[in-house]
Amino acid sequence: MNSNSSNVNGSGNTLLKGNDPVRLDVTTAVVQLFVWPFVSIDFFMFYVFLKRHVLRAEARYVLFAQTLLADAIFFMLTDFVVITYHVFLLLPVAMCIPLCIIMECLSHVSKTIIVAMSLERYVAICMPLRHVNIFSPNRTKIVIACVWLFSFLKTFVDVAILLSYVTGAYFSQLTFCYFEILLLQEWHMTMRGNLYILNYAAILLVLLFCYGSIMHIAQRASGDDKKAASKGQRTVLLHLLQLFLCTLETLCPFIETRVMEMGNIDVYLIVRYFNFLAFSILSRASSPLIYGFRDERFYASIKQYARCGRISVSTEK
Repeated sequence: MNSNSSNVNGSGNTLLKGNDPVRLDVTTAVVQLFVWPFVSIDFFMFYVFLKRHVLRAEARYVLFAQTLLADAIFFMLTDFVVITYHVFLLLPVAMCIPLCIIMECLSHVSKTIIVAMSLERYVAICMPLRHVNIFSPNRTKIVIACVWLFSFLKTFVDVAILLSYVTGAYFSQLTFCYFEILLLQEWHMTMRGNLYILNYAAILLVLLFCYGSIMHIAQRASGDDKKAASKGQRTVLLHLLQLFLCTLETLCPFIETRVMEMGNIDVYLIVRYFNFLAFSILSRASSPLIYGFRDERFYASIKQYARCGRISVSTEK
């Protein structure tokens, strides 16, 4: 195919790169336009969280801050990978693996925090008298530590499997940084896909349980309790939307594999860029909308620091 190009690294893996420089420039520029505004928003919201003691004292905002930090770092690392691809910068596998581990960990953190945030809303609305004890500051920190530890452990399992069947020479090979460099065996990739499906199924069950329980409370409540329950119900529903986008992100590699089998590298690269923008970026960009701009207290703090004002912000919910 004279319109496409491919390169082969020392390990025999095919490195694909289209020959259309205009398309590559446009797609890279579009990624910058999508990524950096959300990086700025996430870091600004995280700064607001750090500056407001009233936000740091509540579990839901502490959990929300974890998604802001994880998503912002994920955006920057993925953008770095996009730029290395744009300039065709091949890195040793030994350098790419730590980068892939961190990116995969951050991806797991964002999805797992969704569960913790949904459970926090469930406890706050369905068991309000026990909320202070269950989601105390210390217990919230333990939950966050467990989420990060669990996310890293899941990724290190893939690394351990890789080390069991590759030689030292593999780590000196040049490649682009994508997680598939850790999945050289077909059975390994199949196992990882099945574990992803089980993971999302478990998350879906938890979110549906929280949504159903909050909806039941909303139907029975009245006045301010009904308003709070309805808002919590909408929040969990938006988390379900996030999960749906994350699920589509998980299916993207399978779709890309089928497109690659068609033999048109340019079509494959376009599909891969679209999947990255539509699912990897969009699913994480929704977090500031769900908990940042929709929450009255957090939004008031955002407006205060955005205007660089000294006006006191009400702590009423």
